[in-house]
Amino acid sequence: MKIKKAIVAVAGSGTRFLPATKSQPKEMLPIVDKPIIQYLVEELVAAGIEDIIMVTRWDKKPLEDHFDRSFELEYGLEQAGKTRALEQVRKISSMANFIYVRQKQQYGNGVPILSAQTLVKDEPFVFAFGDDLVKSQTPFTKQLVRSYEKHQCPIIGVQKVPKDQVDRYGIVKLKLGTKEIADLVEKPNIKRAPSQLAQFGRMILTQEIVDELADTPVGKGNELWITDAVKTYVKKGGKVMVREVQGGEWMTTGDPLNYLKATVEYAMDRKDLAADFSDYIKKRLC
Repeated sequence: MKIKKAIVAVAGSGTRFLPATKSQPKEMLPIVDKPIIQYLVEELVAAGIEDIIMVTRWDKKPLEDHFDRSFELEYGLEQAGKTRALEQVRKISSMANFIYVRQKQQYGNGVPILSAQTLVKDEPFVFAFGDDLVKSQTPFTKQLVRSYEKHQCPIIGVQKVPKDQVDRYGIVKLKLGTKEIADLVEKPNIKRAPSQLAQFGRMILTQEIVDELADTPVGKGNELWITDAVKTYVKKGGKVMVREVQGGEWMTTGDPLNYLKATVEYAMDRKDLAADFSDYIKKRLC
């Protein structure tokens, strides 16, 4: 079955970015001149995703407005003869079919899936965190789709992280000599982590995982974790594979330091900015 749908978790509060997120979603913070969430949407669309289901909350209206038409702005750009800017603005709302679902349940990264489960029933879908970016030559969602087409089972995006950071993520243990998951641990003790492979906010899930998640009790921090559902599914004999990023890297933007790192990386990719920005950085470091 062709993967056409994605659930995107964007219901987080963004408290680490206060006061900037007091009146705007953290996913709308700009990386150079595009909001974080637009980079993610472009990645999904490049992989053939047609329906993007955003799981939101009451204060995410600016995000919804961003992917809607803006007739007054378009009219002003047209009258001013700013053709390129007009094309950019119009393209945003036509990239995909955007669907919005309000999250009303308890906290945890598994909750967005249950909030939108009726919209993806009995079909594989992409699940993504709205503040995770993957900068790669081939869009990472496309890499995931290729893995799913090959293995016909859930696929989890992973990347190796420094050993002193394993307690921040869901960590994967693989079956010896394979890319198949043997176990997962959510935010393990550094000394007991089964590996340094961290699960991040890109994966392809199936109805079996959704069903398992619906029966999963809240876990660490009294939150509902997708890691716990996948772990139980694997223990029952289910097959789940991992996909490491090829030709790029995962970059979280969930905290100010990593957000700044991502901004620098994307700025250095811009032909119109890279040279001058690089010169500025060099001077600043001298």
